[in-house]
Amino acid sequence: MDLALALVIVVGTAAGAVGFGRRGARNSTLANWAVGDRKFGSALFWFMNACEVYTTFAVLGISGYAWALGAPAYLAFTSVSLSYALGYWLMPKIWRAGRKHGLITQPDFFAARFDAPWLGVVTGVVGIAALVVYVQIQLVSLSLIVRLTLGDAVSPTVAVVLGAVLMLAFVVLAGLRSAAFSAAVKDILMIVVVVLLSATVAGKVGASSPLDVLRLAEDAHPGIGKFPGLDPTSPTTSVWLMTSALNVALGNWVFPHLFQVSYAAKSGTSIRRNAIWQPLYSLAYFFIILLGFAALVAGTKPHDGSLNGALLQFVSDKYPSWVVGLFAGTAFLLALAPGSVLLLTSGAIFARNVVTPLKPGLSDRTLLRASRVSMVVFAAAAVWLTIGDGKSLVDILLYAYSAIGMLAPGVFLAFLWRRTSAIGVLAGIVAGFVTLLAPFAKDYWAAHLPQWEPGVIAMAVNLVVLVAVSLVTPRPRTEAVEVGIEPSTKDPVAVTAEGRHG
Repeated sequence: MDLALALVIVVGTAAGAVGFGRRGARNSTLANWAVGDRKFGSALFWFMNACEVYTTFAVLGISGYAWALGAPAYLAFTSVSLSYALGYWLMPKIWRAGRKHGLITQPDFFAARFDAPWLGVVTGVVGIAALVVYVQIQLVSLSLIVRLTLGDAVSPTVAVVLGAVLMLAFVVLAGLRSAAFSAAVKDILMIVVVVLLSATVAGKVGASSPLDVLRLAEDAHPGIGKFPGLDPTSPTTSVWLMTSALNVALGNWVFPHLFQVSYAAKSGTSIRRNAIWQPLYSLAYFFIILLGFAALVAGTKPHDGSLNGALLQFVSDKYPSWVVGLFAGTAFLLALAPGSVLLLTSGAIFARNVVTPLKPGLSDRTLLRASRVSMVVFAAAAVWLTIGDGKSLVDILLYAYSAIGMLAPGVFLAFLWRRTSAIGVLAGIVAGFVTLLAPFAKDYWAAHLPQWEPGVIAMAVNLVVLVAVSLVTPRPRTEAVEVGIEPSTKDPVAVTAEGRHG
């Protein structure tokens, strides 16, 4: 019964998503496919944003972190709240730039704002790389869910490949609107599942109430609710929490797919309204962490010892088959909805910002075809990264945010400082990646700042180099600067200078 119910949920949602996407598409253009014709109102935009709150990272990754480490799972609370505080300011600016200048992808913005088409190519490659790593999170989860529902009859490799095929099927036909539909279904089901599991979990582990589950976890594992968590030697201290939360918050809206989601909004008001309420929506992380603690109290032993499968195994062990089926089907959508958006964005960037500069003048139909074909290639790359990788979903997520964080200084300064130059952005990206990836740099930071999230350190180096190089290189043309900074907005640096001269 669990397999049948899961299949009904996934197949039914897929059919509805394709139908919804096709019905809303007036024509087969790259803009319609990639940004939903820029007509997402408050409700549709809400679910596309919530798609980032309830993902497999949120449900399987955070519950697994709670099961394996304890307090470090609190990262979910801090990072989401900080992200939406920044998003309230940043996303409407991205939306305005996209609507006014007809931008479709994030590299479009870099190319237009810094008057440098080549910078669009560079940032496009960086963005695609980060997105492929992010897709890996969804594939790891999909493989776990496939194995839960089909058992040992399916090998891990086949499970990963099957997950990638399902992900592609969600958007290759109807684009962003189909992903929005599946995100809406996924969120509604997730609320049902979280309420159902949280209301019944106490009885499954011998507790008198949900809060008593926390007491039992603390009694069995003293210190689980304090940093650094279950492992006293772990670097997951309060410093790790703060720097990791900053890494996620500063990098979140810089991900190319969230740029495209911002472009898709019907108005800036829709964006701000969502940014106000989404942090409250994310308080449900408390119940996800609670379920992770319950799995620990119950002595759950996930398949192969993977912390990513702790909650799946707990539900499979303690609940009837129909609940397992409901949870498995919902978990499928948790991976498919965001994963499909990630692949769609990668394909749009490839067609728009890699193919077009090399072969200008191609028809929109040809670009759309190139975008769809490239999605298959990027999905295959994510499959290759996933096979044999045993990292936790949280660790993979932090790697992805560290990579995309190299674009963050350029994005924020694009809206704040007229002097920011294309050469400065490129120099900052190079310096940041050297700081993040070079063995000598990694060893240095590990020795001197062992509890700091490396992505934040690299982002800080990136920012310093960007500003320094921008001060000694030509600034972009005024018309290009106004892509990010409206003519009426004064440059903070210029205001300071005026104060001194006055």
